[in-house]
Amino acid sequence: MGVNAMGFSLRINSSVCFTQNPPKPSSKPRFLTVRCSLPLSSDGSATGLAERPWKVADARLVLEDGSIWRAKSFGASGTQVGEVVFNTSLTGYQEILTDPSYAGQFVLMTNPHIGNTGVNFDDEESRQCFLAGLVIRSLSINTSNWRCAETLGDYLAKRNIMGIYDVDTRAITRRLRQDGSLIGVLSTEQSKSDEQLLEMSRSWDIVGVDLISGVTCNAPYEWVDETKSEWDFNSDGRDRETYRVVAYDFGIKHNILRRLASYGCKITVVPSTWPAEETLKMKPDGVLFSNGPGDPSAVPYAVETVKKILGKVPVFGICMGHQLLGQALGGKTFKMKFGHHGGNHPVRNLRNDRVEISAQNHNYAVDPASLPDGVEVTHVNLNDGSCAGLAYPALNIMSLQYHPEASPGPHDSDCAFREFIELMKSTKRAA
Repeated sequence: MGVNAMGFSLRINSSVCFTQNPPKPSSKPRFLTVRCSLPLSSDGSATGLAERPWKVADARLVLEDGSIWRAKSFGASGTQVGEVVFNTSLTGYQEILTDPSYAGQFVLMTNPHIGNTGVNFDDEESRQCFLAGLVIRSLSINTSNWRCAETLGDYLAKRNIMGIYDVDTRAITRRLRQDGSLIGVLSTEQSKSDEQLLEMSRSWDIVGVDLISGVTCNAPYEWVDETKSEWDFNSDGRDRETYRVVAYDFGIKHNILRRLASYGCKITVVPSTWPAEETLKMKPDGVLFSNGPGDPSAVPYAVETVKKILGKVPVFGICMGHQLLGQALGGKTFKMKFGHHGGNHPVRNLRNDRVEISAQNHNYAVDPASLPDGVEVTHVNLNDGSCAGLAYPALNIMSLQYHPEASPGPHDSDCAFREFIELMKSTKRAA
């Protein structure tokens, strides 16, 4: 192969060079000329150059508003479309990655430094990562945690999840707060033009899509694991009576099940399409409708299941379960501007005037004005006044829009599980 040469020269002012024998002062500066040449390959590119010791921008996030954000990639490569939301949690990125409620979404972490504790296999909230991708400001170059089993980048790569870093997450967050959640496309494929990626973002929508069917379990199973003793934080005053609970898996998190088990529940988890008639045949003491991703209006089959169970046994709805209960009671749900995602959302309990700092993850909410008489709004989000909890004593119904199990987040709302136990206990005694 023929090789050409590429030459260049560099002129250096010798009067400012550090040498053992500096030149005598002169009225005219003297220059040293250094000539270098590099071999060129047949295509004209220089050969023999060392790789840069830093990663260069090799990814793009293209939003439907036309903005293009250059970034560096980690994890998997390729092209992926999703809805961009921001999460304000300071810790717990692994629980966020494995929360099924993020299916179809890119999660942007507002905390700038991510990855410093690596990942472990005890903190996962489901069997896999369901989110579309992760967007962060700074990726930690090393890990420091006694439970760390793997780096964040390796973890995402093995699970085929895309991530980007060195992007202005503050600017994107401001844009989402001003304009609302936006559809975006993440890509490391240089063959795709900006215009192609923009067209992809504008031709995809998350509204009206059944995302629950992609995250639910395939068949019923029994759950027995409790919160490990070293992590249990609210074990005083529990009775050890056993309660049979059927938990509908709309994207359920493991720590919801662990908290129920720790309060003495024997749990059977069933798929989202499990018939209400089969649930009632199990003669449960209570039914849990779990959290899950997406639009509650896109799963009318789930609403019909909830309707058939109401009034038969005590029920507890969390997040998506709360929204499905709202619709089953005759209320309406709506898509919020940018939703609630984070572990620091203040909620007021209207029954005792107590303020709880809560963990939240939802883009939809129940319209309290659409609910029938007898349904009580029990909790209100103090940031925007939205409905954060419901109760209907006549039908033994309770629900929360946020996550009482936290994971990640504060434990202020763990008492909700005790309230569900008390609801089942009183109903059982009255029967």
